[in-house]
Amino acid sequence: MTEERKDAVTIQGNPLTLLGKGVSVGEAAPDFCVLANDLSQRTLADYKGKVLVLSVVPSLDTPVCDMQTRRFNAEAAKLSDKVRILTISCDLPFAQARWCGAAGAESVETLSDHRDLSFGTAYGVAIKELRLLSRAVFVVCANGVIAYEQIVNEVTHSVDFDAALAAVKACLDNGRLEESAH
Repeated sequence: MTEERKDAVTIQGNPLTLLGKGVSVGEAAPDFCVLANDLSQRTLADYKGKVLVLSVVPSLDTPVCDMQTRRFNAEAAKLSDKVRILTISCDLPFAQARWCGAAGAESVETLSDHRDLSFGTAYGVAIKELRLLSRAVFVVCANGVIAYEQIVNEVTHSVDFDAALAAVKACLDNGRLEESAH
């Protein structure tokens, strides 16, 4: 049975239940299985050796989610090719592809967790009452360890972009240190 965390977040002040135990900095990132825009499956292993920004949104068709994804898309252009930014929601893959085309978002990869909430329950961000994902951001270093996690308390508020991007920089810096040690 999936763990439930009652009153873990709110939407417009109304308390919601999150499914899954959640993750913590320093833990190995849990695996997941989501769908790409072409309906192919993606798992954590598909991004092995990359620093990942897992930008989690309830729906791309809402203003804060749209802004969050556009901001990370703009930031992606400034980052190393060792970084992948994945926007994960329960939007259907077709809707995600339509949004990306309309927004000109080519630097983020949108992935859908609509089928079985694999990502949402593994990372503790699936909203029981709405069958959507809560707003969150996770940074996973190239070694597969979570370097940053933020589940936004009020779903209508934005993530801390600066803190997430600082964690990406720290992952990249640590990777360079590890490479120079060999």
